[in-house]
Amino acid sequence: MSIEIISSQKSFGGWHKRYKHRSEVLDCDMVFAVYLPPQAERAGKLPVLYWLSGLTCTDENFMQKAGAQRIAAELGIIIVAPDTSPRGPQVAADPDGAWDFGLGAGFYINATENPYAQNYQMYDYVVSELPALVETHFPASDARSISGHSMGGHGALVCALRNPGRYRSVSAFSPISNPMKCPWGEKAFSRYLGNDRSKWREWDASVLIETASEKLPLLIDQGESDDFLENQLMPGTLTRAADKAGHTITLRLQPGYDHSYYFIASFIEDHLRHHAQALK
Repeated sequence: MSIEIISSQKSFGGWHKRYKHRSEVLDCDMVFAVYLPPQAERAGKLPVLYWLSGLTCTDENFMQKAGAQRIAAELGIIIVAPDTSPRGPQVAADPDGAWDFGLGAGFYINATENPYAQNYQMYDYVVSELPALVETHFPASDARSISGHSMGGHGALVCALRNPGRYRSVSAFSPISNPMKCPWGEKAFSRYLGNDRSKWREWDASVLIETASEKLPLLIDQGESDDFLENQLMPGTLTRAADKAGHTITLRLQPGYDHSYYFIASFIEDHLRHHAQALK
C-alpha cells in the first residue's frame, strides 16, 4: 500500500497534497488528493470527509474550486478526493469517446460486464481500498463522512445507504437521484451492469432508501436553475421515497443556482458543518 507524492501546497495553515498509488481493486495506477488541516500535525487522528466528484472531473476540481479548505482547517477535518474513474491506456473507455461514460465516469459502482469489469470497481475502491490506504498513511481516524456532486452525489448516497455504520454522515449536491430512470444512468448501468434492470436496483439511491437499515439524515442542495434538474437528477423521486420510508431528508432548492462549482462553493460551508457535527 505504498504511495508516491506528486505535489504539495500549503493552504490555510494545512497542506493540500496529491498522491499516486497502484490500486489492486482497479488494476491501474490512481491519483487522489488530500487536504490535511493544521491540526493534523499536532492533534492525533482526525475525522475524514470523502468527496466524490461528478462526470468529467478528477481529484482536482473540488480541491481547486469549492473553497473547502478554510472551513476544513477551522473544523479539523481531513478531506480526501479520489478520481472519478480508473485511468490508463489499458482501461476501457467509451467506444465513441463520449464524456458521460467510461474515463471520468465510473459512477462509483462495481461493473460486471466486459470489458469494464476488469477496472471499473469504483465502489470497492471508494468504500474499502482508499480508506484503508488513507488510514494507514495519514493521521486519519475511522470516523468517516461522505459527500459528492452530481454523479458523485449519487455515489455518496449509494455508499452510505449500502454500508450502515461505516459513515457518520452523508450529503450531496445535485445528485443523480434515480439513475435507473435517467439517460446518464441508463447508459452507464446498461454497459457496466448489463441489461437486467433488477441488478441496477442495488445502485439506485431512490430504491435503496426504501429498505435502508440505517437512517442517516440526508442533506441535499439542488440549484433550481440547473439544466439537468428535470431529466437527469430528479431529486423529487428521492424525496418521495425517503418520506415513504420515514428517512429524514433535507432538500434545499436554491433559486438561481446551476450545476457548477459556483453553486458548490456557495454552500460547501453548510455541508462541512453538517458533517463536523456528526464526526465530533
